[in-house]
Amino acid sequence: MTTEPMELSGATAGECDACHGGGATSQEEEPESPHERINRRWNEILQETRVAQTGVQILFGFLLSVAFTPLFHDLSTFDHTVYVITVVSGATATACLIAPVSIHRFLSGQRMKEEVMEAAHRLMMCGMLLLAVTIGCTLLLILHVVVPGVLAKSLAGAVMLWFALSWYAFPLWLRRRSTRRSTSPDGSA
Repeated sequence: MTTEPMELSGATAGECDACHGGGATSQEEEPESPHERINRRWNEILQETRVAQTGVQILFGFLLSVAFTPLFHDLSTFDHTVYVITVVSGATATACLIAPVSIHRFLSGQRMKEEVMEAAHRLMMCGMLLLAVTIGCTLLLILHVVVPGVLAKSLAGAVMLWFALSWYAFPLWLRRRSTRRSTSPDGSA
């Protein structure tokens, strides 16, 4: 059993399968090998994780401090419930978004990079969903204090709809469009 670190060389972190059509970077370049592809995908997930981890950690730190403010005890039962949901979703989002680091440390050198990358991908997807819930609940909590009533819920709902569209529906639409284009007989959409 070796303890060598997993290789993280390969293409730059800014490249992705969607940008490459799942392989070659252009007509002039050689298609990437499976090893190069997994290295590139791992680098991409590391960069994405760094961005998401920073956001969730700052938000979670803010949420933890709210319960210790003088006005917290004056909030309604609804606000306390939203706060609990927000803190729990923030904690679980933090766990999901930091878990790839722990997985990598435990499995480094075991020649399991593809499995590690796939697990990290799944945890990132779960963490992003939980982060969206945390942001939406935070927004609802703040807006419910600032603009009580239906307006707060409507605004928070509209923002959550935007998250669903921009983080999930739009990328899935792009994927489906790309798949249709690549499977059409003439290669055009």
